[in-house]
Amino acid sequence: MFRSPVIDPDRSIAQPSDWIYRRDIVRPGSKDVFESVMDLAKRRGFIWPTSECYGAVAGFIDYGPLGAMMKRRVENVWREFYVIQEGYYEIECPTIAQEAVFIASGHVAGFADKMCQCPHCKEFLRADHVAEAGGIKNAGTMKNEDLSLALAPCKCLACEEVLGKVEVFSFNLMFGTSIGPGSQRTGYLRPETAQGMFVDFGRLLRFYRDKLPFGAVQIGKSYRNEISPRQGMIRLREFTQAEAEIFVHPNSKNCHPMFRRYADYTMPLLTSDKQLADEPTLTLSMQEAVERGIIANEYVAYYVAMTHALLVKIGIRPERLRFRQHLPDELAHYANDCWDAEILSDRFGWVETVGIADRTDYDLNAHAKASGTPMTVFIQYDEPEKVPRRRIIPNMGVLGKQYRNKAKAIFDALAESTPTPEGADVVVDGEKIHIPKDLFEVRDEIVDVRGEEIVPHVIEPSYGIDRMCYAILEQAYDEDEADGETRVVMRLSPKVAPVQVAVFPLMSRDGLDTMAREIQETLQKQNILAEYDDSGAIGRRYRRQDEIGTPFAVTVDYDSLEMQTVTIRDRDSMKQVRVPVDRVPGTIRALVDGKVKFGEI
Repeated sequence: MFRSPVIDPDRSIAQPSDWIYRRDIVRPGSKDVFESVMDLAKRRGFIWPTSECYGAVAGFIDYGPLGAMMKRRVENVWREFYVIQEGYYEIECPTIAQEAVFIASGHVAGFADKMCQCPHCKEFLRADHVAEAGGIKNAGTMKNEDLSLALAPCKCLACEEVLGKVEVFSFNLMFGTSIGPGSQRTGYLRPETAQGMFVDFGRLLRFYRDKLPFGAVQIGKSYRNEISPRQGMIRLREFTQAEAEIFVHPNSKNCHPMFRRYADYTMPLLTSDKQLADEPTLTLSMQEAVERGIIANEYVAYYVAMTHALLVKIGIRPERLRFRQHLPDELAHYANDCWDAEILSDRFGWVETVGIADRTDYDLNAHAKASGTPMTVFIQYDEPEKVPRRRIIPNMGVLGKQYRNKAKAIFDALAESTPTPEGADVVVDGEKIHIPKDLFEVRDEIVDVRGEEIVPHVIEPSYGIDRMCYAILEQAYDEDEADGETRVVMRLSPKVAPVQVAVFPLMSRDGLDTMAREIQETLQKQNILAEYDDSGAIGRRYRRQDEIGTPFAVTVDYDSLEMQTVTIRDRDSMKQVRVPVDRVPGTIRALVDGKVKFGEI
C-alpha cells in the first residue's frame, strides 16, 4: 500500500510517511535510549552503516551477524502465524517489474511526496515534514502552490534557517531502471511486494482449486527513493516487507471461518471518532468492535488481533502498542477500513509499523482492466437459479455473405444490442450498421444459472520488518546493577534472540572445556544456536552475553564432572538452577519456545 499525495491520501503501511523526526517526542520521565541502542547495535554486530569505508549513504543499512539472525527469527515468527497457523503459502516475486504493472497500480502517476529545497543549505526536504514541524496541519492534502506559501515562515529541518520563498513540487519515490540492452523496456524496483501477488492472482486461484477464501504471503525487499531519510532504521530506501494478500468473497467478510480464535481478544483501539474528539483509546474485544461497527468486518478485526498477538510475541510491550484507525480524510478512496499498528518509541513517538487494510476489489480490477486478463472467481450456487434471458439469433447465412470479414464482429455486437421493431443498430470499428429485423430472431427464454463470476475483495496486512527490529532493540535495551556495577542488558524475547544459549566452562582445562563442547554440540543437534565461550572471567562472559540479549547460559563447573549436573542461568533475573546434563537440551528447547518459564524449572 502506498501514499500518494498527488492522487489520493492513501498512506504507506510498511514504509509510512506521516510523521517527522522529533527529538522532543519522548514519554514523560523516560530516557531517550536511541544513541545507546545504536551504539550497542554497531559495536556488537546488530546494525552497521552500509559501505561505511566509502562514506555511508542515508537510507541504507547492513545487518551484522547478530542483526541478520535476529531479523530472520522475526520473519520466522511471522511465518508461524501466516504460513503455519493460517495456511497461506509463501511466494517470491522479482524485485524489478515492468512499467505496465506500476502504471496499472497507480504508482507511476501518483507515488510521490511533496518536496522543497532549502535556499540556504540546499538540502532537499519533505515539504509536509517541514510544515508539520512548523505547526501547519493537513500539509499532506494541501496543493503544492498553497503549501509553498505556508512554508515561508517555517525553518529548515537541516540548518534551521527560515525558509522564506520556496517551490514545492512532487517527487516520485520509485527507483527506475531499464530492462535489457538499449533501454528497450522501462522497469522499476518495486516499492511494495503486494503487486506481485495481485498479478499472480490467476495462478494462485488455480493453486487453491478455484475456491475462496485463500491467501498468499511474501517477505522481501522493497525500494523507495526517500527524499531525506534521517531516522536510521525507521526510514530506509531499501527495506523488508512481510505482506499477506487474503482474497475473500465480497459478501462473506463477516464470516471469517476462524473468527472465534480472536473474537474475545481484547486490546486498545484508537478509533477515528476518538482521534477527532481528542479522546484516549477504547478497549474492546474484536467481537464487540465488529458488532458496534468500529472495525468494518471480521476479517479486518481478525488480523488486527493477530497482529497484536504477533508483536507481543516478538517482544513488543503491550503498553507501548496501539492500533489507530485511519481518519476519513486519510483513508484511501478504494479502502473500506484501515488500521495501523503503532509502536511508541522514545525517540520517534508513535511509529506506524504494520497496516491492516480492506482494499476491496480495487487492485484486481485495475490489473484486469490494464492487462485484459479477467481476475474473477466463479462462485457456484447451491441450487441453479431460473433466470429470464433474451437471446438474439442472427441469420448467419445472409449476414455472413453480406458483411464477410465483419460478420463475426457484427454477430457479437448484435448479441449485445437492444433491438427495436425496425431492427437493431450496431457499431463495428467505429461504423454504425443497421441490421433489419428480418435478419435476426429474438427469443425470450428461462435458463438455469449455476453461478456467477465475482471479483474478490482483498484484506492486506502489511508489516515493516525493519521497524519491528528497531522497536525490539529499543524496548529490549536496559541498564541495571550487578556486582556493584552498571550492567547493560538486551532483554530480547527468546523467540528472537540471535544467540539462544551460551555454554561456558568455568575453566578451559581439566575436562571442563571438553564437557562444555559436548553440551554445545548436543544443543546444536536440537536446532538451538549455542555459543561456546571460554575467554576471560566468568562474570565478564555473562556480561558479554547479557549485552547481546542471550537469554540463557549453561555453565560447566567442577561439580559437573562429579555429579553430571550443570547450572542454567537466566539473563533477566540472573538466577541460576542446577539441572542434570541429560535434561539440558529439552529444558533449553522448552525455555526458548516459551513452553515453560525459568521459575518453573
